[in-house]
Amino acid sequence: MSEIGYVIVGAPISRAGAFIIDKFFKNQREIQNNYPSSELVLATEEKDFIDELKGMLRRWDVRGDVILSQVIKPDYARSTKNWNVTCSRETIRQHVLSKTEAGYLLFIDTDMTCDPRVINIMLKKIEGYDIVASGYPGRLGGIQTGGIGCSLLTRSALQRITFRCIEFYNHRVIDEGEILEMDAFSRRLKFKLGYLLSVDHYNTDGSARHIEPHPVGLFRKVSNARLLRYILLKASVKCKYNIPAGLYTLRSRFFQ
Repeated sequence: MSEIGYVIVGAPISRAGAFIIDKFFKNQREIQNNYPSSELVLATEEKDFIDELKGMLRRWDVRGDVILSQVIKPDYARSTKNWNVTCSRETIRQHVLSKTEAGYLLFIDTDMTCDPRVINIMLKKIEGYDIVASGYPGRLGGIQTGGIGCSLLTRSALQRITFRCIEFYNHRVIDEGEILEMDAFSRRLKFKLGYLLSVDHYNTDGSARHIEPHPVGLFRKVSNARLLRYILLKASVKCKYNIPAGLYTLRSRFFQ
């Protein structure tokens, strides 16, 4: 496929994180039925998981591939999940650019299912933008306004960023979604946030929290203003404390 409408759906995956794998693959098949010019690319750091995942692709009749990600992190790093996910996202980004001619990369995390029309919805929302992220419910409470869990990036945006996270010597972390926001702002990429589609976010016990598309309230518009987020994230790097994450915790307690 070489048309501009060709979309890769990318997802980092691990055995520990594959606790709704059947629901995820069923949703991916529905997504592909709604948008045939798409493929799923899974990235895992677990080499012995690859053949099993390829078998699942065949069993669920989902077009796609499974690739091995290499986790590169500082010797002092302890945040295994953050580094695994970040490196898998970067592996997918490089795969899209070097092995495909896809015009877009859509990330959907493997602990989520979403509206099967997600690609059509997100393609409309990204018009005039480089990156668009749809919010989703936190597992334990609150609503995640941004993040990469359900986000669409143009090919040109992928060429101008890399996925990375920061873990300080005190083991506080700024995750890859927050770094993406900061890097996108500094590279003048147009970034749009909103609650754009229905999403179910699952817990390890199989329960889920649901969200429907709805407008972003004034408080969240202000707290997620790009310039403000950029300043807070730059300050976080300097003081080695994730300021937006701390504010998100407070916000989740009072603004459900």
